[in-house]
Amino acid sequence: MKRLILMMPLVLLPLAGFAQGPAISMGNGEANSIVTDGATRDGATLTFPQVLIEGEGWLVLHPFKDGKPQGEVVAGYAPVASGLSGNVAVTVDPAPETGDLFIVMLHSDANANGRFDFVFINEREVVDKAVFEGSKMIGQVYLVP
Repeated sequence: MKRLILMMPLVLLPLAGFAQGPAISMGNGEANSIVTDGATRDGATLTFPQVLIEGEGWLVLHPFKDGKPQGEVVAGYAPVASGLSGNVAVTVDPAPETGDLFIVMLHSDANANGRFDFVFINEREVVDKAVFEGSKMIGQVYLVP
């Protein structure tokens, strides 16, 4: 089956939960990355072939609404161990439809408590912060097959 890979130039992201500052780009880094090519869907569960993260963290999906990313909403998440993980499955609620868009991204387990703490500590930041390499947020736009 042929997959449509959606490439969107996202230079400035209007996503809640991310620190303000210089323009934020999105993609994979050298020490942190998400492979979306070859991801599969089984009902409400999306499985990503490879995730690389420095330190413990989370693979998180944020939905789009009316064509805009909803960074303040979490549709699903799964823990990822430090290093390379394969076949990381995230169950999305509500179940995604073919063609739905998500931001799939990494969050660190910043407080090392083993729980995904998506609790705002100020207007734009959450406890388990988004993973960055420089000004690049480790994440991608993902189109559900």
